[in-house]
Amino acid sequence: MSKLHIVSLPGDGIGPEVTTAAMHVLGAVAKRFGHELTVEEHLVGWCAYEKTGTPLPDATLEACRRGPAVFLGAVGDPRAEGLLPGKRPEAALLKLRSELGCFANLRPARVDEELVDMSALKREIASGCDMVIVRELTGGLYYGTPRFKEADRAVNTLVYTRAEVERVAKVAFELARSRRKKLTSVDKANVLEVSQLWHAVVDDVAKSYPDVAVDHMYADRAAMELVTAPKRFDVILTENLFGDILSDEASAMCGSLGLLASASVGGKVGLYEPVHGSAPDIAGKGIANPIAAIRSAALMLGYSFGLHAEAVAVERGVSKALADGLRTADVAGGGPRVSTREFANAVAEAVTK
Repeated sequence: MSKLHIVSLPGDGIGPEVTTAAMHVLGAVAKRFGHELTVEEHLVGWCAYEKTGTPLPDATLEACRRGPAVFLGAVGDPRAEGLLPGKRPEAALLKLRSELGCFANLRPARVDEELVDMSALKREIASGCDMVIVRELTGGLYYGTPRFKEADRAVNTLVYTRAEVERVAKVAFELARSRRKKLTSVDKANVLEVSQLWHAVVDDVAKSYPDVAVDHMYADRAAMELVTAPKRFDVILTENLFGDILSDEASAMCGSLGLLASASVGGKVGLYEPVHGSAPDIAGKGIANPIAAIRSAALMLGYSFGLHAEAVAVERGVSKALADGLRTADVAGGGPRVSTREFANAVAEAVTK
C-alpha cells in the first residue's frame, strides 16, 4: 500500500469540475490497488486573487513545496484583464513552476483511434500519431530579464544557459530511449543566437545517447510538419515559447484541447495539469471534457509515485469509456453527449474492474 498525498489546486472556470473528475478516478485507483489517498485543497488563480489579493497565496505555495505532487485544474478569468502581469491568474502558474523547479514539461499528444474522425487532420494523416513534446519550462522569454512595457516600447529578454538546456535535453533523451528512440530538437538557429547555443548543447548531450536518433528542425517547419506529417515525430524537444505554441497546435491533431495532459517535472515536486485553459464560457455547465485532467492524474501516478500499473489502468479506463461510445460535447460531433461527471464515473468504474 502507498500513501498518495496530493495538493489539489482546482483554480478557475472549469478547473474545479475537471479536478473533481480526476480526483474521483484517483479514488477508484486507490480503492482497487489498496492505496491511501489524501487530497489537500488550496486556492490559486483568480479565485485566490479575489479572496487574498494575490493569485498564489503563501499558504498555497508552502503546501505545494511540501508535495510530493500538485494537481492544478486551470487558471484564468476575463475579469483579470486589467490587472498588472504579476497579479493576473497566469502569474501564479509561472511562479509555481519556477518555485517547484519544474523545468521540463511533458505533453503527450496521441490520437485515440476512437476519436480519429474528430481530428482537424485527414484520417490517414492523424491515425496512429503518438508523440511527446518536451518543453523547457522555467527559462526563455517568459522568465528573462529585463522585461518591461512603456507607452511606446516593450522589452522581453530571451536567455538560456548551457546548464538549462542540458538538463531538459537529458529528460527528453531518456524519454526517447523508453519510446521509439527518436528525438527532434526544435529551434530557430538560423536567426537566433540562443537557438544556436540550444542546437550545440543538444548535440553534445546526444553523444551520451548513441541509441537515440536525433534531428534538428526550425520551429516554423515543425509547425508545418505537425499538420502535414505528424507521424514522423516521436519526442520533440524545444524551448519554452515554441513548446507552448507547438503543444497547443498538437491538440488540433488529437481533436480537442480537452484530451491533452501534461506533467511538469525536474524538481522534488511534480506539477500536473490539463493543457486546456479555464474556459469560462462553459464553466458550471457540467460539459467540460475531463480526459485531459484524468490523463494528467495518470501521469502523476507514474512520475511522482512510481505506480505504473495504476497509471496504465487509468489510461485503459479512458480507452474503455471512449470505446463504449461516451463523448463529451467537444468531441461528440452530432452524436449523444455525456456530462463531465458521467464520463469520469465510467472511467472510475472501468478502473475498479
